[in-house]
Order: sequence, then structure tokens, then C-alpha cells
Amino acid sequence: MRHISALLLSVILLLLFGCSQQQQMQQNAYTPKYVYRKGYTAYVLRNGRAVAPQKAPARIKRVIAAGNKIINKPYRRGGGHGRHHDSAYDCSGSTSFILREAGLLSKDSHPTSHTYLHWGRPGFGKWLTVYTKRGHVFVMVAGIRFDTSGSGRGVGPRWYTTPRRCGGFYVRHIPGY
Repeated sequence: MRHISALLLSVILLLLFGCSQQQQMQQNAYTPKYVYRKGYTAYVLRNGRAVAPQKAPARIKRVIAAGNKIINKPYRRGGGHGRHHDSAYDCSGSTSFILREAGLLSKDSHPTSHTYLHWGRPGFGKWLTVYTKRGHVFVMVAGIRFDTSGSGRGVGPRWYTTPRRCGGFYVRHIPGY
């Protein structure tokens, strides 16, 4: 009887607190180290464009193709929020652009970095993970990072194979991706 009561209490606590918890990265955490696996990992060409892995789902290939459309655009606070195709993008504007292009975000949705705290589901995705906190958001897709602040300051959307600090960020994903 005591064993059943303890088990029941554990299940109740998990249901009450487990679903509302988000996985937050530890303060000294970094994004995963880039390790190329043929067919499963994207890579970045010298011109900055990314090449999607052969075995990636179609939507992940569309995410990478969308990122290639706006790489090297400049950074502008609020860029990408007023219109889908813009002359400059901020972190959430560029993240929203690639997710809208792939059909993972509605066409009329223009979330901010803070809004991404509630996007998708908590935890890491198999192909795509959004790292978000109040004030910044970036995406790891097929092993590479799509970010607007790779050098420590806003430079506009770019693909990176280098890890970055991600302490304080929450991780979100779409089930199946």
C-alpha cells in the first residue's frame, strides 16, 4: 500500500510540474559541437550558404533554403516583423522567416524572442531546436546554427558551425522535427 501511494504521488507531481517545465540551459552551457555526419548534418559553403543533408525531412530542407535566402542581410531591430520579405532582420524576424517558409509557423505570425518561450514543445528536437530567452532567439538545424549574433554583436542572419554560449536559454522544438 505504501509503495502504491508513493508511486501515485510521483505520478501526480510529474503531471503537475513536468508538463509546465521548460528545459533551461545551464549558465556555462554551449550549443552542441559541430560534427559532420554524412546524410544527417548540414554544412556551410565558403559563400556562407548552407547545404541541407540528404536524409533531412522536406521541411528541414525548406528551413535551410529559407535561411539561404536571407543570409548576409543586415541586422536591424524589428527587421522581419513588419513584412515577411524585408531588407534587414533581427533575431526573431529571421527565425520567424525560416519557420514560416517551411510551414512550421503560420504566415501571419511575427513572434518576438519572448514569444518563442511558448512555441512548440520543451526540449531538443531531432532536426531543429529553437534556443530562446527574453531578448534573443536562434535556431540549430541539422547540426548548424542560424543566428544573428555570431560575433557577439548583431550582424544579421548567418549560418555557423561554431558553438556559442547558451546559458539561460530555453530549448523548444516541434515534435517530429
